[in-house]
Amino acid sequence: MESSAPARRDVYKWGLITALGVIAGYVAVLFANVRHFYTDDTESQYAPLWVMLGRNLRDGQFPTVVPEHWMAGNYAIEEAGLLNPPQLLIDLIAPSVDNVALYATLIKLIFAIILGLGVYRICKEYGAALPWAAVAGISIPFTGWLLFFDEASWYTAFTGTAWMVQAWASGVRYARGRGGPIPTFVFLYLAISVQYIFPAVEAGLMIGAVAVGELVYQRRWQPSLRLLAVSACAAVVGLATYLPSMLSAKVTWRGTAQINNDQFLTVPWSESLNASLPSTLPAYNSWWGYVQPLPVVYIAWFLIPALAFIDWRKVRENWREFTAIALFAIMALMWTAGPGTIGPLRWPARVLPMLALGLLVLVCVLLGRYATFQNRRQRGIAAAVLIALLWLRSFSAAPNEVVWHAVSAVGIAALGAAVVWLGLRRGTAAACALVIVSAFPIAFLQVRAAQPTPMSWNLPERRSEMKAAFPDFAGTTLQLGDRGLIPPGERTLDGAYGSLVFGNYAKDLELTYVSGYTPNGHYWFGEMLCMRWDTSVCPDAYRRAFAVEPSTGKTIVDLMKVDRVVLQKALYPDAGTQPPPSGWQWAAYPGHEKYIAVLEREDGLLSTRNGRVAAVAGGTATSVSETNQTSRVRVSSENGGRVVFARLGWPGYRVTLNGREIPFQAVAKTFVAVDIPAGTTNGDLELAWHPPGWKIGGAAGLLGVLGAGALQWVYLRGRRGDDEPEGDTPASPGADSPAPDLAGAIR
Repeated sequence: MESSAPARRDVYKWGLITALGVIAGYVAVLFANVRHFYTDDTESQYAPLWVMLGRNLRDGQFPTVVPEHWMAGNYAIEEAGLLNPPQLLIDLIAPSVDNVALYATLIKLIFAIILGLGVYRICKEYGAALPWAAVAGISIPFTGWLLFFDEASWYTAFTGTAWMVQAWASGVRYARGRGGPIPTFVFLYLAISVQYIFPAVEAGLMIGAVAVGELVYQRRWQPSLRLLAVSACAAVVGLATYLPSMLSAKVTWRGTAQINNDQFLTVPWSESLNASLPSTLPAYNSWWGYVQPLPVVYIAWFLIPALAFIDWRKVRENWREFTAIALFAIMALMWTAGPGTIGPLRWPARVLPMLALGLLVLVCVLLGRYATFQNRRQRGIAAAVLIALLWLRSFSAAPNEVVWHAVSAVGIAALGAAVVWLGLRRGTAAACALVIVSAFPIAFLQVRAAQPTPMSWNLPERRSEMKAAFPDFAGTTLQLGDRGLIPPGERTLDGAYGSLVFGNYAKDLELTYVSGYTPNGHYWFGEMLCMRWDTSVCPDAYRRAFAVEPSTGKTIVDLMKVDRVVLQKALYPDAGTQPPPSGWQWAAYPGHEKYIAVLEREDGLLSTRNGRVAAVAGGTATSVSETNQTSRVRVSSENGGRVVFARLGWPGYRVTLNGREIPFQAVAKTFVAVDIPAGTTNGDLELAWHPPGWKIGGAAGLLGVLGAGALQWVYLRGRRGDDEPEGDTPASPGADSPAPDLAGAIR
């Protein structure tokens, strides 16, 4: 068979079509819901976090920790992407953008294009015809779970996937001698350093699948070994991202390593493989009961019916080439079904995008190489049977949607017939063009059918309007409220969001509030105030906040150096009418009385006095200087004493007195406290925090970079001359098995 590599011009042309197709799909989704990409965790966690991090970076501070944010303030273990350069650029720009919904949408569009082009590249590397590679690239951002969860809400999962697929394509190129190790190294590091564990683990599975696949295909171990080596270098550099979380786990909510199968968000294969009916509403347990309101298992309407138009005889003859794709898809399929929790990895439905990725790439590569219309009548019947099975399964899962399922089945049958007709009459490009265009109305209809989305917090979009409506609270504020008590109709800026904050909303307002959105938390702090991941608290939180800590004689709010306590009226109906605690007074904020009552200290702000020194016993302590990471204090004690700081006792603190390291404790398992030796006079006490494991992480990072550099040097030394045709590479599927034109498949 003659070698046939696509012309560079065609590669760029179809790559451009892929990018434009993704943009068109985004526009279709926005017509259905302009806030689709600004919902749930994006509006409540990520977008405000970008603003806060960007403000710190602009002020010359690297915000690994912000003590006043307490259990949400250890950003070395949150999903902040502190070691991810593109994310830091996003953070730097964020404070300059007033409309955070628009900013989040544009950022996600960029990553959707990166994702689409990555899938396009994967298909191209496995020898698919370029039009089918473009189909895969345009389809992937609009697969069910990605569209309704990762793109709409769970931003770090989405960005990690985008970088991971680029690493896949570059890894295949490297293993097959068509590229060097640096792109694989860079893309893997970016996938790992988004600071979300799922993409990191999924990238590891992908690399393992590709390494096995290339060993099976090339029948040589050296290419796979090179790929594993550069991947190990990226993993070693990425170690610095996760060491702080691993070494802090014992004090967080994620501190127990266990494997459970609790059935929550575990997806049976009968649902995860029901991937081609746009109306399908799968049946498994989630927040919304058993039948889901969103088509999260949908992949692409053509995925299952198109199996009837693949020449499986040729696939069997060349099966070695596709081992990696199939292996990756199988691993994802197994994972989506459980167990429900594997250490920090919970909710297996989160892996549905990996199943979509594996199956979409596999089917589009097979269509792009072995599509056939021979015996097309029998193949048409087979496709109809597959569609009927999809309808039956969708009806069984959600029988109340029987009409919508029937319309969907008839619709994809008609689309399939039209694609076959175009393939026969006009060729591959025309057939694929119809497949591409059909993705846009389907995405529109799916998103519109899901309105009102069950995920939205409905937080405001413009920060200027937020700040204008909200009280200008100086200092540090502790809010005691419950987000669940806000009626849906009052979740507006004119309603509760003009007075109350939940999640990271305070960061949009540029105000300092205790805690924020945190999936990790601090176990003992959370127990102390019965505070949850979104800053909601139980009714007993008020009593706990003003309770006296026995060893210091100070109240919890005094040890926290809180300046203000905001009480949600819905949680505390008598707030404002009862006598205030000693040293506090009720403050009037006209226009906000419906939602909040505000307690403020009678003698003004406490957080501005004496740094973060919260309590002193048996001596004196005077703040000398403060940063988020370090407190320097001048201490004296004749008979021995103790200094308690308004800092949460995260692992990573180190204390020195006059340059000599001394131990520290945690009062109430929460507040950092240091015992001052007897006879200390004007001692220089320094309390410094660094992410635990930072020295190991730094050394590992240097080692990984040097390793990647060594692999690049080896690659350059062994590279063939520039004048040697690339298409002659023995391991190139584009050379060994050129993608046929669809119209010629009937000959």
